[in-house]
Amino acid sequence: MSEMNRLLFLCRRSRRILADRAGVALIEFGLSLPIIMALGIYGAELANFALINMKISQIALNLSDNASRVGLSSGLAQQQLREYDINDVFQASRLQGKSFDLIDNGRITLSSLETDEYNVQRIHWQRCLGNKTGTGFDSTYGTTSATAGSDASIGNAGTLAPLGMGPVNAKVSAPPQSGVMFVEINYAYEPLFAKILLGNQVIRYTASYIVRDRRDFSQIFNPAPKVTAMTCTQARS
Repeated sequence: MSEMNRLLFLCRRSRRILADRAGVALIEFGLSLPIIMALGIYGAELANFALINMKISQIALNLSDNASRVGLSSGLAQQQLREYDINDVFQASRLQGKSFDLIDNGRITLSSLETDEYNVQRIHWQRCLGNKTGTGFDSTYGTTSATAGSDASIGNAGTLAPLGMGPVNAKVSAPPQSGVMFVEINYAYEPLFAKILLGNQVIRYTASYIVRDRRDFSQIFNPAPKVTAMTCTQARS
């Protein structure tokens, strides 16, 4: 085959190849598939992140609300808040957060912010649930000792908090001679796919409710049979 014939043959083959559209859709799909998958995965991760945010917000609200209502009621005396009652409302949070490992990857702090008859505001006691501890997971809005509130002594009266608790622009204070159940949740988000999509995210929510009933604020009671107090000195699951 002469050089001219070879050139004409290549030109004709090239024209046929350029005119052939078979498999174009498959090739285009193959090229676009990685982009579509990446967008789908990122969208699913964002949706899951938003869902976990909503769930943690609801858990904080429910815990604060429940803690503001519980106690041993009596028609003749003030309502006594017991360690058993606190453990009971924490159990609700444990069950609500089970699907996304809230207890293993987070920390819940329940604080009793109270104002006494002398108009002195303090964090009377705190109880915690969750295995995450340390900076970023312990309460950032005030702490008190592990024994605070365990009895009615002055030594266990808690820590002064004259400015209340909460973010700078959204602090809450207790009413005179009453209290507020203040909840703080810090949760290390566990991604569906990879941390590279959203990075290391710590979800934070707070909630507070004024104590509903005529509560005895002198201490947390622990009558027989006694239960273990869920203090904030260590991981609590």
